Amino acid sequence: MAIMITDECINCGACEPECPNNAIYEGGAEWTYADGTSLKGIIDTLDGEELDAEQKFDPKDMDVYYIVTDKCTECVGFHDEPQCAAVCPVDCCVDDPDYRETEDELLAKKDFMHL
Repeated sequence: MAIMITDECINCGACEPECPNNAIYEGGAEWTYADGTSLKGIIDTLDGEELDAEQKFDPKDMDVYYIVTDKCTECVGFHDEPQCAAVCPVDCCVDDPDYRETEDELLAKKDFMHL
C-alpha cells in the first residue's frame, strides 16, 4: 500500500527529504516520474501507460504536502519502515486504505523507478 498525508499536516516539510523515491511534494507543486528517480524519456508505467518521465502532473493537494501513490513504495527496498511516518511530528503520514500493494508489488515499483 502507499502512504498518505492527512489534513492534520502542519507543512513542516520534515518528510520530503526522507523519501527515497521523491514521492512527497509540497502542496501546490506539480510532480513528475523523473523527479528523484532514474526514469528518463518515454517510459511505460507499471499500469502500461506510455508517457514522458518529465511530464508534469497536477498537484494532488494544494494546501498541504502530499504523496504520489504511483511513486510511493513505503520505503520497501530502502528502509525497514516508511521514513515519512518515522519523522512526522504530528503522525499524519498513515497507510492509504485506497492503495493496497504487496511487498512484491512495492519492490517492482522500486525497481521500475531506480534502474
